[in-house]
Amino acid sequence: MPVGIIINALSVLLGGIFGAIGGRKMSNNFKDGLNMAFGICSMTMGIYAIAPMKNMAAVIFAVIIGTGIGLLIHLGDLIIRGAAKMQQLISRFVSSPTGLDQKTFDATLVTVIVLFCASGTGIYGALTEGMNGDATILISKSILDFFTAAIFAANLGYVVSLIAIPQFIIFIILFLMAHSIYPLTNPAMIFDFKAAGGVLMLATGFRMVQLKMFPTADMIPAMVIIMPISWLWMTVILPML
Repeated sequence: MPVGIIINALSVLLGGIFGAIGGRKMSNNFKDGLNMAFGICSMTMGIYAIAPMKNMAAVIFAVIIGTGIGLLIHLGDLIIRGAAKMQQLISRFVSSPTGLDQKTFDATLVTVIVLFCASGTGIYGALTEGMNGDATILISKSILDFFTAAIFAANLGYVVSLIAIPQFIIFIILFLMAHSIYPLTNPAMIFDFKAAGGVLMLATGFRMVQLKMFPTADMIPAMVIIMPISWLWMTVILPML
């Protein structure tokens, strides 16, 4: 049962409702301070995931090659376009709050959709839970997402809560895919996979505190190629050294 995915979707749903009701009372300093805390928490989760890795060379190679693939196919732009279409659908049912022009509302909503539906941490968490039932990453992410949804809902309104629906659908698909892949893996490959996900979580943390805008969406292919590279490193390259 995808407990972590359900909890994560509920955190966005309830956070959006909470923010729409009382979020306007939050000061900008309070919001900025929380965002900094979210960033350092994401970095901490990334470091925790990286620590047990077995093959550093394989992880580094996967991150570099995966990011290169993402940049070549403009994955980040494709995700933003998909989010924009999702936003158009959502906006048919929910109009922009009073005092917020439509252009600003649309641009911010696209950002929120990408954040909740296509973040490296979310994708990594859904895949991890699908592989071995570990919901820790998604449950930890849910704490951050609740307050993040509340902060965005203070400006965007109840529409933020609706993002929980596509988020749940996307993560469930990843969960089911990972559940089929897991029997083909070994413990070392799993540790390297988690380490690659940890790199994405570190990059996400840096983006959240706006120290460096890493192309986190374009880095997602690293999560696809890390396992075959890890297997290749252990079975072919290491025996040759």
